[in-house]
Amino acid sequence: MPMFNLREFQHRRSQLLDKMGEGIAIIPTAPEAVRNRDSHYPYRFDSYFYYLTGFKEPESVVVLVAGEQPKCILFCRDKDIEREIWDGFRYGADAAKVYFGFDEAYSINALDAVVLKLLGNQPKLYFSLGESVNWDARVTGWLNALRTQARSGVSAPDDIADIRKLVDEMRLYKSPFELDIMRQSANIAAAAHNRAMQFAKPDMMEYEVEAEFLHEFYRKGAQSPAYTSIVAGGANACTLHYNANSAKLNGGDLLLIDAGCELDGYASDVTRTFPVNGKFSAAQKDVYELVLASQMAAIEAVNPQNHWNAPHDAALDVLIQGFIDLKLCKGSFESVLESGDYRRFYMHRTGHWLGLDVHDVGEYKDNKAKDNPGNWRMLEQNMTLTVEPGCYIRPADNVPKAFWNIGIRIEDDVLVTLNGCEILTENAVKTVADIEVLMKK
Repeated sequence: MPMFNLREFQHRRSQLLDKMGEGIAIIPTAPEAVRNRDSHYPYRFDSYFYYLTGFKEPESVVVLVAGEQPKCILFCRDKDIEREIWDGFRYGADAAKVYFGFDEAYSINALDAVVLKLLGNQPKLYFSLGESVNWDARVTGWLNALRTQARSGVSAPDDIADIRKLVDEMRLYKSPFELDIMRQSANIAAAAHNRAMQFAKPDMMEYEVEAEFLHEFYRKGAQSPAYTSIVAGGANACTLHYNANSAKLNGGDLLLIDAGCELDGYASDVTRTFPVNGKFSAAQKDVYELVLASQMAAIEAVNPQNHWNAPHDAALDVLIQGFIDLKLCKGSFESVLESGDYRRFYMHRTGHWLGLDVHDVGEYKDNKAKDNPGNWRMLEQNMTLTVEPGCYIRPADNVPKAFWNIGIRIEDDVLVTLNGCEILTENAVKTVADIEVLMKK
């Protein structure tokens, strides 16, 4: 298994058991999904389950029992040589117990019987209620079965808590093991964006460029894209979640690519925008350098002295003044900010947490942080996030025609360090000069 570290996953389970105090946690992995008839989508494990186990097989559940005698139990598919001929290797309970460091392991077929015994008389159940209708029904069945045993002295847990709340806080802070993978994922994505810049030419199709960076992802060892890639030429870049990737690229247009890869579960998320013909027009350059300046201001604000929203505020300050200078917005800085007129051109936030999920888990506000404006949580060392301001200018009577259909976003993956930040995706070129030089090669 690539990048597997037994102690890392055992430490995570031990840490979660300590946070639970007492009670039992039940965390299933994701089910397989049928694409059509008897063909499945490529399997992707549940992030919470994987974070605690490192185990990638479907039909698996991890159960953690906290208390005086804590234990970690894995339920997984049986070893089945005949099925392995068709579907590939399976560990089976005995091998999985040893390789993945569990106290006990059982066949997934024994789940109902074993969990009923473990769940009885537990004070608290930790479970992701509401995540899956099927699992909600199954857990409810276990609880109801325990309630029928009341006369025998067996009780169901009095309290049910969301296990995700505890795990989210753990996942928010990345370990050296995680950061090693994330740096690799970031470098693969950066190389793919550079490759796309060198490949793209007028009259190509968007999907041809997409094929180039997908090739780079897989060539460097990534298992899949981290999300549906956006390859948006010209006016398509003004649609934030455009993903048809089917239009022809015109020589005078910009091409916005939002694409990252997944390596051993961890996502990279990068956006670059560049001219299809390799040369920015005057209007394109003006808007691009504005967005880049806003991104640099936001990145400068990523440090442990600031709260989560500080990078967004920093980017917004630069963008609003730039919109005024470019005659896209009219009035004073304060009036444009107060009226929200800038939202015609910049309508999204400046970033999100990044990790096992491309929009990773973790709260953005801390209701206890009364001294922070808006109760935004403080940035802390080893948090990872994206910084991605943009500008999207659709045709309008009150917009100079030279700016029509310019859509620009610049996004990097950033790690909060002790005194500042590290740009994980810095190898993806992004200045006007560097882009134009790279595209000439």
